[in-house]
Amino acid sequence: MINGRKVILSGIQPSSSSITLGNYLGALINWVKLQNEYDCCFSIVDLHAITVRQAPQELRANCLSLLAQYLACGIDAQKNIIFIQSHVPAHAELAWILNCYTQMGELARMTQFKDKSKKHHDNINAGLFTYPVLMAADILLYQADLVPVGSDQKQHLEITRDIAERFNSIYGDVFTIPDGYIPKNAARIMSLQDPLSKMSKSDPNPNGCIALLDSPEVIIKKIKRAVTDSDAHVCYGEEKYGVNNLLNIYCAVTSKSIEDAVFEFEGKGYGDFKRAVGEAVVEALSPIQQRYCDLMNNRDYLESVYKAGAQKAGAVADRTMNKVKKKVGFIV
Repeated sequence: MINGRKVILSGIQPSSSSITLGNYLGALINWVKLQNEYDCCFSIVDLHAITVRQAPQELRANCLSLLAQYLACGIDAQKNIIFIQSHVPAHAELAWILNCYTQMGELARMTQFKDKSKKHHDNINAGLFTYPVLMAADILLYQADLVPVGSDQKQHLEITRDIAERFNSIYGDVFTIPDGYIPKNAARIMSLQDPLSKMSKSDPNPNGCIALLDSPEVIIKKIKRAVTDSDAHVCYGEEKYGVNNLLNIYCAVTSKSIEDAVFEFEGKGYGDFKRAVGEAVVEALSPIQQRYCDLMNNRDYLESVYKAGAQKAGAVADRTMNKVKKKVGFIV
């Protein structure tokens, strides 16, 4: 605990210029709520991003853009620690130490390494393999009590707990053992073109993903092209994956219940339904996009936020690092 409250840590990779609607509805909306109940550390995890080749200029631009999106979505720089991962050297430093307390077999079992190795078979680097150790360092540096996790991140949290417990069993009570945090009403938003897969900025079909910064015209067009079914009946049910996904999106941006939404579209076709979903998403994202534009026009303010964030994050991380160094026998 940093200020007597439990600590939550989370972050997003700056691997594109915009987060997705899925990131926003599944994560950032909940981050805004969490900041009033917990001490929150929100990171832009640029060290993780370079396991896949990045164009340097684009990576820098993406980091700044992601910071502005955090703030535009309602993450308060005064209430939280918001920082760029590479600005806190302790992340890489602790990752190396924890590498020496992590077994090769544990890393070889990680499904994300297997998945990314298939996608990037021409660049299967050591960083891709040890990625979970850096993630463990991210979490353990801040003595995080809770980590928001989706189903695809549970394995990373499990190995983080294993590493922390192994280190603690040797050296005593050094790291807080983190638990997963699953928000009660987190929306799970799927691809518009493959509703059995999560919406992702790496979707090979550009129509499958809505970006937070997409124009109204693009948003409407993508939702009009969304996969549904031949039933032409707006309801929530088994095998109606595409319709279910659109209903989840509609309810997430309007705060309506599924029952109310289904009643609203009773007797209407998919054309009317998709038009309403598209307009609701545009309306929900419009104020965020306006705040984003204002922030991107104020680079001095963004710089002040990430510099202050690095200072605050560094102070917390250094306390943990000093403890770790003493425990393993380094001269401090």
